[in-house]
Amino acid sequence: MDIQGREGSFTPVIIVLLFSMLIVFLWDQVEVIKNSVNAILNPTAGALLSWNLTYGMILIVLVLSLFMTLVQKYATDQKTLKEMKEEQKRLNEEAKKVRDNQQKMMELQKESMKFAVPMMKLSMRAVAFTGIPFLLFLRWFSDFFTVLGDFRFFGFLSWFWFYLIFSIIFSSIFRKILKVF
Repeated sequence: MDIQGREGSFTPVIIVLLFSMLIVFLWDQVEVIKNSVNAILNPTAGALLSWNLTYGMILIVLVLSLFMTLVQKYATDQKTLKEMKEEQKRLNEEAKKVRDNQQKMMELQKESMKFAVPMMKLSMRAVAFTGIPFLLFLRWFSDFFTVLGDFRFFGFLSWFWFYLIFSIIFSSIFRKILKVF
C-alpha cells in the first residue's frame, strides 16, 4: 500500500495547539476571551448545569463526545485509515506466525511501523477543528466548578474526572456506532 503523501501535515495541528495554549494562558489576562466564552456557554451549558449538575453534565459530555466523533469521522480520510489499520493488522498476524525467525519478524514489525506516523497524522487532523473549542470548554468548566466549591459527582469524582470517564465511554460508543477508525 502506498502511504506517501496521504497523511498530510502536522502544521495545522501544531498551529491550533499553539493557539490553544495561548488562549489557556491568556484566559484570565484578556477579559474578552473569558467574557466571550461565558456569554456563549453560561446560557447554554450553564443552564443545563444549573438545572441538574449530574444530568446536565452527562448531556454536555454526550453532546461534546458526539461532536468530536463526528468531526473525527468527517475530517479524516476514514477509507485510508481503515486500509492502513488492516494492513498493520495483517503484518502483525504474519509476525506472530514467524516468531521463531527473528529476522523475518523484525522485517514485518519494521514494515508495520511505517504506518504509525501517517496514521497519527491522519487521525490528528480533527484536532485542528476541535482543539480550541475543547480547551475553551475545559477552561469554562474549571471556572464554573470553582465557583461551586468542592462539588463531587457521585460523592467522589471531580468535574474533570467525571468529564474524562464519561467522554471515553460516550466516544467509544459513538465511534463503534459511526464506524470511526
